[in-house]
Amino acid sequence: MYLIIGLSLLLLGAKERMMWGFWAHQRINRLAVFTLPIEMQPFFKKHIAYLTENAVNPDKRRYAVVGEAPRHYIDAEAYGDSALYKLPYYWADAVKRYGEDTLALHGIVPWAIQMYKYQLTEAFRQRNARRILRVAADLGHYIADANVPLHTTRNYNGQLTGQEGIHAFWESRLAELFAEEYDMFVGAASYEPKVAHRAWQAVRQANAALDSVLRFERELSQKIRPEQKFVLKDRNGVIVKTYSREFSQKYHQMLDRQVERQMRASVKMIGDFWYTCWVDAGQPDMVSLATLKENQEEQTAEENEKQNWLKRLLNVRSEAEN
Repeated sequence: MYLIIGLSLLLLGAKERMMWGFWAHQRINRLAVFTLPIEMQPFFKKHIAYLTENAVNPDKRRYAVVGEAPRHYIDAEAYGDSALYKLPYYWADAVKRYGEDTLALHGIVPWAIQMYKYQLTEAFRQRNARRILRVAADLGHYIADANVPLHTTRNYNGQLTGQEGIHAFWESRLAELFAEEYDMFVGAASYEPKVAHRAWQAVRQANAALDSVLRFERELSQKIRPEQKFVLKDRNGVIVKTYSREFSQKYHQMLDRQVERQMRASVKMIGDFWYTCWVDAGQPDMVSLATLKENQEEQTAEENEKQNWLKRLLNVRSEAEN
């Protein structure tokens, strides 16, 4: 059923803000588990399938839940020159200066990361296994989004420069073709004492790569014929236009494995934040949490919530509704 969502988001194309491809988000969360210390492994490895599958929950609900979409990006240009070095680090200060409506309009990803960091710390402190998993999966998603260059600009899909489709090209097509070649070993998670700084640092580094993302695609497009740039592909019975392997390979070489670097940065940052939340919560015993039995009532409620996202997104009726 969730395949429908993936196809729907794919077909939205330039009309909506896009995201890391589902595969990349899931891969990033999964790899982050292996950065954690041995004390956290019993719980996180036991639930690695959940953390992997649910890495895409924020994208599934972003078109169905009010207030979700702004957590995935920030439009740096909206705040003037050098905004990413001048904006308030903390949410309360930003609200005082700009108001919540303005912030939501231009995206709040660096602040969302901080909010979810504190939520995860509290979930660890309360020893709430289900909430730990849900918040950890979501936090991983927002961190990964913050490391995408096109999530730091209002020109998020090249629509302002005649490069529509570049978002899915950079974060989905390139990963789809070349991720198996990437070196994703990033070492062990480390404690992050400056959470807000790290969140903003990720956005700044991603934004610094934005010029290359746009310029190299434009330069390459001027050198290659349109029929060589795009191909038609069958994706689960839907014919879509996508970038050719030839064009993708040349762009990938020009970027010098930029997508790989940003994926690696995402994996390391997620591991660091999960670990930091656990430490700040007093390092609760994860072995005992791992042995807790699944609560069927909570599982059912979570599944019903996901079905509700789908229903609101596609505006479909259940079979019981006549």
